[in-house]
Amino acid sequence: MKESRQTFLNLFLLLLLLKTSSSSPPPRGKDPRPPSLPFGLYKGHTCVGCVLVVSVIEQLAQWHNSTVKAAVERLCNYIPEKLQGFCYVLAELYGPHIAELIDREMNADVVCHSLRLCKQDPGQLLCHLYSPPKVGLSVAIRKAKRIMKTSKDLKSFLGFSSVCAFPLLANLCEKIKYVLRNKLPFEDFDGDKFSTFPTLRGYHWRGRDCNDKNTTVYPGRRPDNWDAKSDSNCNGIWGVDPKDGIPYEEKFCKGADSKGVVLLGDSAGAHFHIPPEWMTVTQMSAKSFFNLPMAFSDELDWPQFSEITGFLNSTIGGWTDSLYLRLRKRNRCNHRDLQNISQNGGSSGNILSLIKSLARNQLLDNPAIVIYATIGNDVCNGERDTLAHMTTPKEMLSNVVQALRYLDSHLPNGSHVILTGLVDGRFLWDNLHDRYHPLGQLNKDVTYSQLYTFLDCLQVSPCSGWLTPNETLRNLTSERAAQLSNVLKEIARSEKFANFDIFYMDFPLRQTAEEWRKMGGEPWQLIEPVDGFHPNQIAAALGTGIIWQRALHEWPQVLGKANPFNDQIEAIFKDQGGH
Repeated sequence: MKESRQTFLNLFLLLLLLKTSSSSPPPRGKDPRPPSLPFGLYKGHTCVGCVLVVSVIEQLAQWHNSTVKAAVERLCNYIPEKLQGFCYVLAELYGPHIAELIDREMNADVVCHSLRLCKQDPGQLLCHLYSPPKVGLSVAIRKAKRIMKTSKDLKSFLGFSSVCAFPLLANLCEKIKYVLRNKLPFEDFDGDKFSTFPTLRGYHWRGRDCNDKNTTVYPGRRPDNWDAKSDSNCNGIWGVDPKDGIPYEEKFCKGADSKGVVLLGDSAGAHFHIPPEWMTVTQMSAKSFFNLPMAFSDELDWPQFSEITGFLNSTIGGWTDSLYLRLRKRNRCNHRDLQNISQNGGSSGNILSLIKSLARNQLLDNPAIVIYATIGNDVCNGERDTLAHMTTPKEMLSNVVQALRYLDSHLPNGSHVILTGLVDGRFLWDNLHDRYHPLGQLNKDVTYSQLYTFLDCLQVSPCSGWLTPNETLRNLTSERAAQLSNVLKEIARSEKFANFDIFYMDFPLRQTAEEWRKMGGEPWQLIEPVDGFHPNQIAAALGTGIIWQRALHEWPQVLGKANPFNDQIEAIFKDQGGH
């Protein structure tokens, strides 16, 4: 992206649609694209980001009955103060061009094509989100480009080729590059893979470190000398009972079958979420964007509310329930022992690289329950010949067995692994295709079907095989997903490992929908409204209960026994230092 004009709104693209690029895995076995995304945006993602932001500006002007210039200023005012300066610079440079085209009734598709932020390959159809203008999309774009030629040359801008070239953002970009490349906390002073900082792969993703200056102190380890003098495993239980001189950790946690929770997953496991109020102008205010910096530095993921490792009360709707919270409630000695090792675009192929960020010492640490859940990206991609780019059963077997062998060499004895099957993504089209997307609610002009078609045209669809009107293709994609799930079932049945036992369970989407119906809900309410692809907060919480009950009744040894000293631990140590 060398043209200076493509700097326009790249920041908002990153914030609003980072997932569009990262949901689909790259060619099999390679790392996903996100590590390079913020620093050289792909043209398809640039187009999507431009269309979304220009749509928001146009709708803000409509909703508030204001000029486009005032709408741009309003949007900048909504953004947190630390980013407002950057927004105003872009508004000053590019706002007049956007305003002129919108004032001439050019829609967002036409505006972004005329700004050359939407490009098509030779012979490719012009991609559009909205219904084409009456004169035709090509004619409207040519007219808009003539208007642009008479405007001040956009290339008069200073020529920043990347959003990261802006001094105010360069430091943040470097931090994000490090995190995306290593999947490890950016702030980790002692190098033990745990942090006291929440985002940038910090304690939103892994239990919070209680001493970031000592590499032998971290969540999940067995206590050092029963933590008589200090808290070596960060579970908040330490010291000696003055009544009998016995260390509290020994009294309350010895023989308690303590264990941690580790998730190896994808964007669903990382809990990807774009707040709908970011692009729903009827709900938009400064409050809508207060969490934008945090969301950006967590890759638009919210692992702190997720199905497996969530630990904070949800601020994005629904409620938080997680396997970690239930294990902690069952045994408070498990406090803070969690790791969410997931990434947007995670698949069986690239998880072989991701897994290396696991923090577990076979000799010093407690056993762990590992959830292996790459539920879609082995069949999901944005390629035109999507079937040819899906993981084959043979590749799936090789990838998963390699991952399990790595785990066997790193997990303490007595651990457990649960393989989760792939989802049946036909659920998405069946329940969403004719509903209005948040961007289309004001004027009833954008359905999920239109969004899916737009993304597919640009080859940035998170899943071309499921997000399509082609029923045959949807069925073939689900057929491959079932084949890959069968591979996982067979692995769980036949493979044996020295340090853990292994189980399989289907992804509980059908049961989750049934539970939600019993509560008076409808299936479409379980899907993220902005991307129309991921399970949302409600689905995550309901899924937790289903997973827990399955384990409790079929594999109780996985969960461990209830700790009879939980009440005493709470009475003495309260919230155990929190999370």
